[in-house]
Amino acid sequence: MLLTAWCQECLASDKFLEDFMRRADRLLQIVQLLRRHRGPVTGDVMAEELEVSVRTLYRDIVSLQSTGVPIRGEAGVGYVLDEGYDLPPLMFNSDELEAVMMGLRHVQVRGDEQLIRTASDVIAKIAAVLSPEARDEFIEAPLYAPDFGVEPIPTARIELKDVRQAIRGQNKLRLTYEDAQGEMSERLIWPLSLTFFAQSRMIVAWCELRKDFRAFRTDRVTHMEVLEDRYRENRVTLRDRWWKLELARREKEAAEKAAKEGLPVATS
Repeated sequence: MLLTAWCQECLASDKFLEDFMRRADRLLQIVQLLRRHRGPVTGDVMAEELEVSVRTLYRDIVSLQSTGVPIRGEAGVGYVLDEGYDLPPLMFNSDELEAVMMGLRHVQVRGDEQLIRTASDVIAKIAAVLSPEARDEFIEAPLYAPDFGVEPIPTARIELKDVRQAIRGQNKLRLTYEDAQGEMSERLIWPLSLTFFAQSRMIVAWCELRKDFRAFRTDRVTHMEVLEDRYRENRVTLRDRWWKLELARREKEAAEKAAKEGLPVATS
């Protein structure tokens, strides 16, 4: 489907097979690039990533649109791929298969119980739709994420699947939380993300008590209640705001440390 608009012009070329495969791969890359972005992507940005001219990029987009790929937008403004459009599940190269498997193996080692089971299900689903050769390459991918020498993650006293569901639904959480000094407090939070570190798991959230972003270790939450009440502000917007503040905080700490040690300060 993605290639029919180009087949006739390519047949006239002496380098038919080489040119065909190069452009076929590029057309697929365009679709994948658009799928990665939530908003419009300009032709300049896409052309730079694909290492082609803007003119070539625009021609490829027209070819994709003519074959029914739902790309909306125009030159100078940006392009988006309509939600719901999907590529056949067989379009994986070796690097992509290894990247997927490494990520899933990491989840199998460091995820919560439900995510560990889900990772195994995902492996089975992907393997079921691959060609025999690709399936073997996927299952036998020589990349691993062992936890040798890593201290066990403290056991959470709450169900992490409930936290993940609350994040997806933007449900508020009521927590009883014990800090590092053993002090207990009641918190009403807006959960934004669940972060899996090597030795701990953190709920990143907006805390109504502190009126600021906070991170809560799951092993220090002694009680949790998922509320029907939902926070209205977009979760992704809040998360992005937190991340910018977190990056600024880290840069400030790094600069202060460098100044104390007499080292040059790196700036972003």
